[in-house]
Amino acid sequence: MSPLVDRERAGQKWDKAARYLRIAGILHAHPGGIRAEEIAEQVGVSRRTVYRDLLAIERDGALLLWQEKGRWGLDQKAFLPPLKLTLHEATALFLAGRVMLKATDEQDTDLTGAFAKLASILPELLARHIHAAVAAYARLPRNEAFTRVLRTLAQAWAERRVVVIDYEAGVYDPQKGPRRTRVRPWLIEPSALTHGLYLIGWDEERSARRTFKIERIRSAILTLDAFELPDDFDLMAELTRAWDVISDQEMETVVARFLPGVARRVAETRWHPSQEIEWQPDGSLVWRARVAGLHEVRIWLLGWGADVEVLGPDRLRDGMAEELRRAAARYAEPAATPRASAARRRRSNQ
Repeated sequence: MSPLVDRERAGQKWDKAARYLRIAGILHAHPGGIRAEEIAEQVGVSRRTVYRDLLAIERDGALLLWQEKGRWGLDQKAFLPPLKLTLHEATALFLAGRVMLKATDEQDTDLTGAFAKLASILPELLARHIHAAVAAYARLPRNEAFTRVLRTLAQAWAERRVVVIDYEAGVYDPQKGPRRTRVRPWLIEPSALTHGLYLIGWDEERSARRTFKIERIRSAILTLDAFELPDDFDLMAELTRAWDVISDQEMETVVARFLPGVARRVAETRWHPSQEIEWQPDGSLVWRARVAGLHEVRIWLLGWGADVEVLGPDRLRDGMAEELRRAAARYAEPAATPRASAARRRRSNQ
């Protein structure tokens, strides 16, 4: 498919999202209901298009509509109270949304709707940036199952209700297989590191706090069982322990030396709240931080390649060394086609 066709389809999806938002706004402004032909006149489309849009709004937007004597209406509890934002506050939301777009690899109609509402209150210049961002976002694959799961989890989180999830736990260890468990949702957190969303909560089966990647949750069922957060538990404070989203592992002190060529780039960013830096006479930088677990920080360190040396802990240093040795061995061979690589594997197994 050509880039032009992609752009046209993305633009059409944005136009639909903006039209859905406008129709929802008209319904919200008429608590006693309004006829489809009146909506069509205000929006500038045919009555048939309005009927299709109303069905799509109820199906895709998960909004509760009612119809009586030819009039359509919207449940007045469908929208939260309006916000009055300053330009700087709206800009902050736009930037936060851009981070969210970069942190997800699947299209979500709720995120599109949120951006459409944000665009409606911003100056034209910022609104154009949002249009462009949503047009690019609309080209991502749409996953209805993911959207259903996310909406269920969001409702459970907001209402503090237990959910039953089917979780694909065998991504790293196929022997584990999927499992079903009851979870008390404490937080939904995006990850820029993995381009995913994570559910942090209490796993009743394991009697422990756990982090679940939402893309691996195959189904989520909302129960009637309510729960309360522990009085002495501060989840946001706990998250400062994490490098990214995983905060339920033992704390580790990580020490690394960055070579002079990248030291200033490392120093200009606070990568973790606990980090400490110490400049060396040769221009290198010794970096320290205490983080929960080593998996996430290891990914960051590997991204610096040969410009970083892990000084501790020993198991992180040894793991990094082994990873780099395997990478060096792989690159020592000439690049091969998939067929040649398969043939080489067969020869090595004989």
